Amino acid sequence: MCKLDARPIGVFDSGLGGLTTLKKLNELMPGEDIIYLGDTGRVPYGSRSRDTIIRYARQDAAFLSGFDIKAMVIACNTVCSSVSVTELFGQSREIPVYEVVSAPAAAAARITKNGKIGVIGTTATIRSGAYETALKSISPGLYVISAACPLFVPLVENGVTSGDDIAALSIAERYLADFRRSGVDTLLLGCTHYPLLIGVISRVMGPGVTLVDSGAETAKLVAENLASAKKLNPGNNPSAIKYFVTDSIDGFEVLASRFLDSDIYGKVEQVTLD
Repeated sequence: MCKLDARPIGVFDSGLGGLTTLKKLNELMPGEDIIYLGDTGRVPYGSRSRDTIIRYARQDAAFLSGFDIKAMVIACNTVCSSVSVTELFGQSREIPVYEVVSAPAAAAARITKNGKIGVIGTTATIRSGAYETALKSISPGLYVISAACPLFVPLVENGVTSGDDIAALSIAERYLADFRRSGVDTLLLGCTHYPLLIGVISRVMGPGVTLVDSGAETAKLVAENLASAKKLNPGNNPSAIKYFVTDSIDGFEVLASRFLDSDIYGKVEQVTLD
C-alpha cells in the first residue's frame, strides 16, 4: 500500500505536556511522521498576557509550517483556553488546526450519565472557563464544577506519579474532595501533564468516575479526520518523530523520555523562534 499523504503532523506546546498528546497520536497513527515543538525557553505561557500568548503561538505555528505539515495540533491548554483558532490564524487556513478543548468537551458531554462533569487544570486554564463554556455550549443543562490543581505539574515533572505514592495521593485527595462530594461521574483532565497521574486520580475518584484525557480525545479526532480525508498513512513503515525545543536539550531529554516511556536521547534539537 502506498502512502496517501507523506506530510508530517505538527504538534506544539509551551513545554512538555504536549508529549502525552504526541504519544497518543503515534499510537493511533503509527505510520505518521510527527514534528514536535516545545517552547521550553518561554514556559509557562500561563503567566503571560493574552497578546504575548498569541504572538508566541503564531511563532510556534510558523515554525511547524516550515515542515509542510498536513495538520497542526495545539497541545497547549493555556493557548487553547486563551484564544480561539480563528483569532490565531483567521477563517481560511491551508491546513486543519486542532485544539485540546472542543474534542474532550464533546467526549465528556457524551460520556456523562448523570450530567455532572468535573474539570481540572492549571490555574490559567481554569480561570479562563474555556472548558465550562465548551461544555455548556454542547448541553446547557450540564452541571460543571472546576478546580485548579497547581501542584500536579510539579509532581509529574519530578516523576512522582505512582498510584501508590503517599504524597501524590495526599495532594490529589485535597484537590478532588469537592468533586467526589458533588457526585460527578466524569472528570475532564484539562492539562496534558495530567494523564501521567491517571493512576493517582483514578484511585482517589474511584471506579465510578470516567476520566477524559484532553490530548487523547484530540488525537482521536485528528486520526478520524485524516482517515475520512484519505490522508492517513498506513502503519507499514516506522514513523519518524522530530523533537525541537527553545531551551536546553539536556533537561528536556530526561523528562521527555519519562513522558513517552521511550529513550529520545540524541533526538532533540534546540532552535530559536524570534
